[in-house]
Amino acid sequence: MLVGHIKEIVRHPVKSFRGESVQKTNVMQYGVYGDRSHAFLDETRPGKFLTITQHQKMVQYQARFVGEESMFAYPTVEITSPEGKVMAWGDEDLLRTMEMESKRKISFIEYSPTHVPLGAIEAEPIQLVTDASLNELQTIWGKDHLDHRRFRPNFVISLTDKIPFIEQTWFGKRMRIGRDVEIELRRPCERCMIITVSPDDAERDPTLQKTVQKNCDNHFGVYASVTRTGEIGVGDEVFLLD
Repeated sequence: MLVGHIKEIVRHPVKSFRGESVQKTNVMQYGVYGDRSHAFLDETRPGKFLTITQHQKMVQYQARFVGEESMFAYPTVEITSPEGKVMAWGDEDLLRTMEMESKRKISFIEYSPTHVPLGAIEAEPIQLVTDASLNELQTIWGKDHLDHRRFRPNFVISLTDKIPFIEQTWFGKRMRIGRDVEIELRRPCERCMIITVSPDDAERDPTLQKTVQKNCDNHFGVYASVTRTGEIGVGDEVFLLD
C-alpha cells in the first residue's frame, strides 16, 4: 500500500552535531550511510559519547561529507562552527574547542563506512517522522514553527493521507522505500530533553517535551531496523508491505 513519499533525507556525520539534508544516499545495515559514524568519546564517562544532553551547543555545529560516498573510506567531514569557522574532522582546534565548551576531556572516534556499531546510534538505527504528525504537534504545541531537526530524524515522510500519528499503528510492519530498500518498523521513539534544544541558538524550551509527554505519551517518531539495503532518494515512494 502506497502511504507517501520521502520528503527529506537527513544524516548526521557527527553524533549530536547538526545533520545534512541529502538528495540521495545509500542505506546500510547500520542505517543511512555515514550516520553517526564520527563521534566524541566522553572520557569523564568511560564508554559513553558526548552528546547534546551534556553539551547543548553541539546542535549549532554543522557537519557534512564533502565528496562522493565510498565503501572504502568516508569523504572528508567538514565542520562549520556556530561562529562560521570551517574545520575538518580530527582538527586539534576542534577538539580543544569542544573540550573548553563542554568542560570535559574528550577524544575522537570514527567507524568504517561498512560498519557503524548499532549502539552508536540506537538498537534500531533508522528514525522517521511524518509531515502530518509534525503539523499536528505544532498545532498542539501552539508555537509558530516546529523545526523537525529537533527530533533528529533520518527520513521525513510526506503522507498521501494526512493522518497525524498514523505511524504509531505501523509497528511490526515492513516498509519499502523506492525500488530496493526495506525497513521494519519496530517501536516508538521515546523523547528526551534533546527536543527542547533549538537547532538554531541552542536555547531550551521545556514546553515542547511537556507537550509530547502530555499528548503523545512522550513518544514521537518511529524507530526502524534495516532488512534490505540499497539506494534511496528524495521523492521515492513509500509502501507499507504488511
